[in-house]
Amino acid sequence: MSYPETRMRRLRRSESLRRMVRETRLSRDDLILPLFVVEGSGVREPVASMPGVFRFSIDLLVREAKRVRDAGIPGVILFGIPAEKDARGSGADAANGVVQRAVDAVKAAEPDLCVITDVCLCEYTDHGHCGILEAGEVANDPTLERLAATALSHARAGADVVAPSDMMDGRVAAIRSALDGGGCPDVAILAYAAKYASAYYGPFRDAAESTPRFGDRRGYQMDPPNAREALCEMRLDLEEGADVLMVKPALPYLDVLAAARRRFEVPIAAYQVSGEYAMIRAAAERGWIDGERAMDESLVAIKRAGADWILTYAAMDVAARLPG
Repeated sequence: MSYPETRMRRLRRSESLRRMVRETRLSRDDLILPLFVVEGSGVREPVASMPGVFRFSIDLLVREAKRVRDAGIPGVILFGIPAEKDARGSGADAANGVVQRAVDAVKAAEPDLCVITDVCLCEYTDHGHCGILEAGEVANDPTLERLAATALSHARAGADVVAPSDMMDGRVAAIRSALDGGGCPDVAILAYAAKYASAYYGPFRDAAESTPRFGDRRGYQMDPPNAREALCEMRLDLEEGADVLMVKPALPYLDVLAAARRRFEVPIAAYQVSGEYAMIRAAAERGWIDGERAMDESLVAIKRAGADWILTYAAMDVAARLPG
């Protein structure tokens, strides 16, 4: 038998050849770094379940924002942890709230850095759920008013993009109406359009102090077996005024991400969530895997599936390895 004329290995023989035929390229422009902001000053507190991740007070957050800009990363997403919480999540839309002051400070220091804010009540409520409770259940429509007020307060503080992550029905329309009516029509909405009730969020809840005190979030976040439902959620969010759609988590839902990329023409984001990040870091610390290669490979997979924006806690480390 003669050897086949097609030999796929010919273009894998050297690093230069592999680079020349590479189909998917990860860029610093793809990355968004999540940051946690707390009250106080001089605070740089490590998150035990997320190696390399910290909670920052606003003064040190501004320094971190400069590092992000210097690293060539175009944007950050802010999560606030208030000093006090209550049933309504009053700190979420307070004009002097921790996120509002953080946005103002970061934009004053780094005006060219894109600042995205997470819009949800779970970090601000004493019960840890993402909305207003009525008879022990999260009430959809009363929650919309709180989310709209929160998004508007972030926009007025200077946020470039607001990102509702609560999964309430109608939240994008409520926020778009509030932004347009409140003098902020140019602020974009990044909708957590397909956010699953995932087991991968545990370290984030440690970082944001947002673990529900009772029950869980499966009554409003998506059921993991469902994919067609995710596309319906995305279509509805687009019709309500979303500018960017997001799939969360990323790696366990690459099929959903790829289907969204085929279906919709708007930018698609994916969130490599805390559990995904922590598993790679933990395995690397134990010497079980090459952490840098595993992290890079996971992010390339997310990009290959169709993500335009990748939210990852590894953004700074990965950016340092990417070509200029």
